[in-house]
Amino acid sequence: MSFETGSISLMICPLRNPMPENYLELFAKHSAGKLDDVKDEPVLGWVSGRHLLESKIDDTTSMCGGFPYLNLRKTERKVPSQLLNAVCRRDELAYMQANDCLFVPRKEKKMIKEAAIESLMPKMVPTISATPFVVDTTANVLYFGAASLAKFDVFVQEFTRALGLDVEPVPISVDELMVTLLKKNETDLPPLTLTNLASGMDEPQPGRDFLTWLWYEAEVNGGACSVGDLGKFELAIEGPLTLAYSPGKTKDPDLAGSGESVVKRGNPLASGEAKAALSSGKKLRKARVSFAREGGDAEVDKWSFTFDADAFTFGSVKLPTGEEMERESAFEERVSNLNILHTVFNTYFKKFAAAVMNGKNIATEKAMRQWVADRESL
Repeated sequence: MSFETGSISLMICPLRNPMPENYLELFAKHSAGKLDDVKDEPVLGWVSGRHLLESKIDDTTSMCGGFPYLNLRKTERKVPSQLLNAVCRRDELAYMQANDCLFVPRKEKKMIKEAAIESLMPKMVPTISATPFVVDTTANVLYFGAASLAKFDVFVQEFTRALGLDVEPVPISVDELMVTLLKKNETDLPPLTLTNLASGMDEPQPGRDFLTWLWYEAEVNGGACSVGDLGKFELAIEGPLTLAYSPGKTKDPDLAGSGESVVKRGNPLASGEAKAALSSGKKLRKARVSFAREGGDAEVDKWSFTFDADAFTFGSVKLPTGEEMERESAFEERVSNLNILHTVFNTYFKKFAAAVMNGKNIATEKAMRQWVADRESL
């Protein structure tokens, strides 16, 4: 998945500190190397953002639009299971015939399999996969091109191995936003309870509170928000919707099997299923979010993404259609749009925090409960 065209899933990750000036040299020391050098074990290494066979890392290959743009590539040789099974079966039959026996001892089976892998592995064509990233060095933010926490863990290990722990990327989360934007902690956010049916087994889920509040804000208040020099934005929530109880409440025996509801058919937002889920105490865990900005010629710039409130990941991000045609300029424009997405998202989060902190949570909770009760459903 590329940052250059189309949609992309990503994680937004501010860096703890700026990258060292010689970051390309440091990445080059851990480049992926040649495919032919890969033997039995998978190899992780850096390649350019241009293509996955370019292991030369320098300012001509790994900079685009003025931004560092690379891939973490994984290269490995694999023996297809059917081929391995066929070779093992052939050699086991040969062993039984040579030894005039009806079965192959477990120890011999293991040796036959190991020998088969050893003989087949060098003949296998290497397979490659990769995850891209780009860094806005001015804003000190890294955009990681996947929404997988498992992939990110591997990425961080290799990133810090190359550049050091001082520049570890930290994905945005409720706690990270509270600290960086408001100088407070996640625990300073009062939880929202949308129904009297809420069990004492509920656990705080501030990410879901935030996403559910965005839904409420979009429907009740129009979701308008001014974002400094960037202009005025409007917010919309779209389906499919995933609503869920908190992890604690799902342990309630009376709720067994009903912890999560996915609403995707028809008009999910106006559905009876959505109202029933909210009325039972479920909150929005995943939905498609859109930010729209009207331009001077009545043209609308639109950023949309599927937001996972638990993982704080952005799936299938679609950016406004760019005007630039040349590769470097078009890439710079897309990174600029990622920065706008990040800034607008932060602004809505600050608006949410202001609506629930300093004693305002009681009034906000009351209004959201009324919103749930008054919902019309199809």
